[in-house]
Amino acid sequence: MPDHDRPLLAVLIDADNTSPRYAGSIFEEIAAIGEASVRRCYGDFSSQQMAGWNKVQAEHGLVPLHSPAYTVGKNSSDISLVIDAMDLMHTGRFDAFVLVSSDSDFTRLASRIREQGLDVYGIGQQKTPEAFRRVCKRFIFIENLGGTAPAPKPTPPGEKPAPAEAPPPASPSRPKAPLTEARDIILRAMDAIDQEEEWYALGPLGQYITAANPDFDTRTYGRKKLSDLVQDLKIFETKRGAANQLLIRRLD
Repeated sequence: MPDHDRPLLAVLIDADNTSPRYAGSIFEEIAAIGEASVRRCYGDFSSQQMAGWNKVQAEHGLVPLHSPAYTVGKNSSDISLVIDAMDLMHTGRFDAFVLVSSDSDFTRLASRIREQGLDVYGIGQQKTPEAFRRVCKRFIFIENLGGTAPAPKPTPPGEKPAPAEAPPPASPSRPKAPLTEARDIILRAMDAIDQEEEWYALGPLGQYITAANPDFDTRTYGRKKLSDLVQDLKIFETKRGAANQLLIRRLD
């Protein structure tokens, strides 16, 4: 098995299913998980709709795997991604995979990789089917990441600058999820842990919440950290314990 100071990651992006304006934010998020050793994106790059990905490939060290659409309505890039994932998995070099897609077709792939003892992180839209989100160790909603339009290429000397392109349409904004939803998740975690002490250490509680809810993210509720979220929920009391760890308990 791999042995590194930081987890070695294979990042596979379904470019047909993901907007390039999130590329920078995706790799910033991945950097907090481990080292993105393999960076591949899959799609029909001859399509005009993929022009944005053509602009960000070099910036983020992406290797484009061109998968032309031979038949209308069929997506050959999904098959290419799955084949590469299985090949990479069997090398035994990687600690985890990052699958960037909102497509439920990758549910079985994620499950198979985890059966091999490797972690799977998913990144996709909030509309991603629950089956895919749940099979990942952690699933990150792309709407919680900041997205920007790809930077225009510099104009070569002697050539006229290309017409300015309109920025890609933003994803429909989704209101932040209600705090009552987060409250219920935290309470269920407390009930599941079922300890005798009334004070819960926030660190282990957060780890349990993420394990039970791979798509849990405090940013979904407009909060940067779990401690911010807990302190805004008025049914919890907080205090500092040993080693300055944050403890919480229910007030009711």
